[in-house]
Amino acid sequence: AGEVVALYGKSGSGKSTLLNILAGIDRPSRGRVEVEGKDLETLGEGGRTQLRRRRIGFIFQFFNLLPTLTVLENVFLSLELAGKLDPQPAYQALQAVGLEGKEKRFPSELSGGEQQRVAIARALVKEPAIILADEPTGNLDTQTGNQILNLLSGRCRELGTSLLMATHSPLTCKYSGRILRMVDGIIVEETSCSEFP
Repeated sequence: AGEVVALYGKSGSGKSTLLNILAGIDRPSRGRVEVEGKDLETLGEGGRTQLRRRRIGFIFQFFNLLPTLTVLENVFLSLELAGKLDPQPAYQALQAVGLEGKEKRFPSELSGGEQQRVAIARALVKEPAIILADEPTGNLDTQTGNQILNLLSGRCRELGTSLLMATHSPLTCKYSGRILRMVDGIIVEETSCSEFP
């Protein structure tokens, strides 16, 4: 809990596929996946859907915000899907990522960094056990990317939420406690950040 891990590898190495397997979206051809002691295979499709709604947060490279919903509505939707109808945590999540006062704006009215902050708030608001982030800084400049990684890794450590970031960018190294390197669908080495080239 609270560990920040970078899954480092080139495009096409299998990082996104692994995230999809960990989330129960794709099924592994062998082996098993457990989230909080629950075997994803034995949960069935309905159980995996509920687990994703309640205990797994996602942050996508292209933000995946709904353009017709406001910033607040995008974050609150995550709570609604988890069966939580109090909007107050959505306001608090937006405040925690520095977007207080922008709740009524639409994604198109925000910068890329602000959109990514909304995506982080949406993932964090339901207090998941784990957040799976697929190239969380892929479309951001270096300065904004550093701000996003500092915010995301810091909030996850504070809340005890595990964070797995799939990336091909070495930028994530200094924010991670561990690095898993993936080549052609196989994790070939585990390196601490101090040893990362």
